[in-house]
Amino acid sequence: MKPPYQITNKIIELIASISEKIGEVNSAHLYRPPTELRKKNRIKTIQSSLEIEGNTLSIEQITAILENKKVVAPKKDILEVKNAIIVYDKLADYKPYSLTSFFKVHEILMKGLVDNPGCIRSKSVGIIKGSVITHVAPPGNIVRSLLKDLFDYLKKDKDLLLIKSCIFHYEVEFIHPFIDGNGRMGRLWQTVLLRQYSPVFEFLPVESLIKAKQEEYYRILGESDNQGDSTGFVEFMLQIINDSLENLLINQNVNLTSEDRINIFKEKAGSDSFTRQDYMRQFKDISSATASRDLKEAVDKGTSERTGDKRTTQYRFKNKKHQF
Repeated sequence: MKPPYQITNKIIELIASISEKIGEVNSAHLYRPPTELRKKNRIKTIQSSLEIEGNTLSIEQITAILENKKVVAPKKDILEVKNAIIVYDKLADYKPYSLTSFFKVHEILMKGLVDNPGCIRSKSVGIIKGSVITHVAPPGNIVRSLLKDLFDYLKKDKDLLLIKSCIFHYEVEFIHPFIDGNGRMGRLWQTVLLRQYSPVFEFLPVESLIKAKQEEYYRILGESDNQGDSTGFVEFMLQIINDSLENLLINQNVNLTSEDRINIFKEKAGSDSFTRQDYMRQFKDISSATASRDLKEAVDKGTSERTGDKRTTQYRFKNKKHQF
């Protein structure tokens, strides 16, 4: 079954705005943000998503863990962060339309935190806020079939990927397929899906804006439950995505390093041969001398190879994965 929702004027307007901003991101070469910005955004993503679930570690503490420094904090919180770091570092490896991949990621994310991570629940569960039951999840004996239907929707339905990513996020919260970790899996897998729409989403800290609007996030989840469709939640998440892109564009005055330029151009060129002029057409604000230095550095580091001489010089990136 296709998950229920309605197309509204707000959804149409937000999709148009997001599409326009993705165009601006591509023009500014921000679809692969500079190295330092990627690191900062990844840390913000992990900290925000885990803080929503009650984790106490700060951005500074998570940075210290990434740098293999000792951190004094509850063991559970540290383990949550370490697991999340592993998961987000492998974001590009996950198969967005694979239920098996979905289970495997939960296994990594919740290892040491729950019994049988990566396995769906068999018991009935409910979500309690204070003394009030705010959500009763579907019975455990139908969870697998609900997830199968959801992944079939992802793979086969003609809905826009932007919309499908929001619906998937909501449906994971509704189905509540695991004993714990459902919120972080819903947010994470939306990022996995959005990455298929644009690579910029791999490093865009969408979760930090969700954290800033946490009360509204949970309120709209509850309203969508009561209304029996995810329209309100789709509108909310599209607005979050739009705002995240807006923040990226506002703060885009970060100078690209030679490493950033080479990595950006490598994604564009693939295994095709190219010239220095091709490289300069991609980066119109650099001089010919800077372009030559970039390309020489890539050759010296083994990222690319050079053939020909002077006017006949050609470059080609090597097929093997190599971190420039």
